[in-house]
Amino acid sequence: MKNKHIELVKKWLADNHSVSPEELKANSNDADNYAYAARAVSDDDKADADSAYAAYAAADSAYDAAYSYSPYATRDAAEWVKRYEELTQ
Repeated sequence: MKNKHIELVKKWLADNHSVSPEELKANSNDADNYAYAARAVSDDDKADADSAYAAYAAADSAYDAAYSYSPYATRDAAEWVKRYEELTQ
């Protein structure tokens, strides 16, 4: 199952001009809500909560990178995408 938050970050990582900063901000906010809900309902399923957090962290890092032009935040976004993919395989 594809995660829309991760997919948007991957699209942005491939082409930083393909996603607006506003879209990244909305994605980060939505991913935060998603991660919060996953933690609330999946106390018994740590993997779901961890992957939801990884999706949020990737989205938040991409948003940070878009506004700060930080290569560190861009690297973090890529690392969180990789972590998400490891958790969901």
